[in-house]
Amino acid sequence: MMTAEENSSQSPVARPGRPEKCCPVVIDDVPLNGPSLNIPDAEEFIQRSLAVIMEDAVKKATDVREKVCEWKSPEQLKELLDLELREQGETESKTLQRCRDAIRYSVKTTHPRFFNQLYAGMEPYSMVASFIVEALKPSLYTYEVSPVFTLVEEAVLRKMMEIVGWAEGGDGIFNAGGSMSNMYAMNLARYQHCPDLKELGLSAAPRLAAFTSQECHYSISKAAAFLGVGTKNVYVVPADKRGKMIPAALREQIELAKSEGAAPFMVNATAGTTVLGAFDPIDEIADVCEEHGLWLHVDACWGGAALMSRKHKHLLKGVQRANSVAWNPHKMLMACLQCSAFLVRDKTSLLQRCHSAQASYLFQQDKFYDVSYDTGDKSVQCSRKPDAFKFWLMWKALGTRELEQRVDRALAMARYLALQVKEREGFRLLMEPEYSNICFWYIPPSLRNLPEDADFWKKLHNVAPVIKERMMKRGSMMVGYQPHGGKANFFRMIVISPQVSRQDMDFVLDEIHDLGKDL
Repeated sequence: MMTAEENSSQSPVARPGRPEKCCPVVIDDVPLNGPSLNIPDAEEFIQRSLAVIMEDAVKKATDVREKVCEWKSPEQLKELLDLELREQGETESKTLQRCRDAIRYSVKTTHPRFFNQLYAGMEPYSMVASFIVEALKPSLYTYEVSPVFTLVEEAVLRKMMEIVGWAEGGDGIFNAGGSMSNMYAMNLARYQHCPDLKELGLSAAPRLAAFTSQECHYSISKAAAFLGVGTKNVYVVPADKRGKMIPAALREQIELAKSEGAAPFMVNATAGTTVLGAFDPIDEIADVCEEHGLWLHVDACWGGAALMSRKHKHLLKGVQRANSVAWNPHKMLMACLQCSAFLVRDKTSLLQRCHSAQASYLFQQDKFYDVSYDTGDKSVQCSRKPDAFKFWLMWKALGTRELEQRVDRALAMARYLALQVKEREGFRLLMEPEYSNICFWYIPPSLRNLPEDADFWKKLHNVAPVIKERMMKRGSMMVGYQPHGGKANFFRMIVISPQVSRQDMDFVLDEIHDLGKDL
């Protein structure tokens, strides 16, 4: 690509808005006349790149006839991609080929048969919002640099809080993922319990204790390690056979912590566990928290979308009693990654007071506009992407009722798959799904007539990993598996995308049988 300075040296025509050609200014051997980027060439490259994206990352990636992935080992992929960075740049055609290769060898999470994670499917409006964000390169800390996106985030947070049930509003912030939201919750709960800790450090705090279910997301343990609470000070509360926290056991753990000299400060309830899709009984847990004066955080990163559905919002009964809620629109609601909201019921600027550093070069108090719109000091980040825009544009385009229908359809599709699992020989449901997690075993013909003793389960444990390997190498679909709670490896199917049909559900079971019938 020719630089603008090289181009201007060959053309005597002055550009609009540019001074006539004059003597060059050179500092430190660097010429400074005119920009060094040739904008027309850059625009042409972007246009050609968008054509590649449209064809390979949108059309082909969402075509059910195409592969979900083209599997290569790390060694093969390193060779194919030529990852080494060199002194000189490459031609535009080669750079475009790099784009094609990156798309070709990536997993197509927007494919109708990608069921591997708690996100899936193509969302066109959110995708366009992502393109706009990347084109504008905004950072969300002050109104002066992100006026539109500051107001968008405020509007989205306000609506999400209304849906949670906080009629009087609250506070909140979008951040880099649900794990970060859970960390915010722990930090905020600790600050409320022991505000001196912000300035004086851990020496100002007693031995603090947090409580969470054995089925919770691992980010709770990571938050405790990161914040200095300590993983051994996270008391694990037993869950019932469906994966729900047992409130009576929570009471026991709180009393145990107190007897051991710890100071309880927060409880984490999960609305939609990662593997089983279980919802903790929030109302009963809230009763316990009120009895003991504890901060209640609800990790609804996965299950929060049920609040959009009049049919399924009962799964989060009592969520309005929480002090804070984590909710990821990039999961069931399909906003482009990442799109994660942390909501707080407090209206006393607790979030601001906990995290504020009052950087004078950003948060001047004598600005010419209302500085309450400079929200960046509430965040532990400085640079922060306007992720709320990806949810806002989608929500504006679809409306609340269409989002509700997406949730209802996903859960209905999950019920359909569960029925098929129960009816098919060689398939066994782990439990009836409460959300859109369908957990099941595939039992090959060679194991179907054996007594279900320890040897049977040991052999069955090895089935899912082999099927997953064959599935990946065939590229036909992606479904996750795992052991859990002492149980042998089983498949965990996640249904989200409106692209998915009943025929895709049938295909999954047919394909698993085809891949594993000889085992």
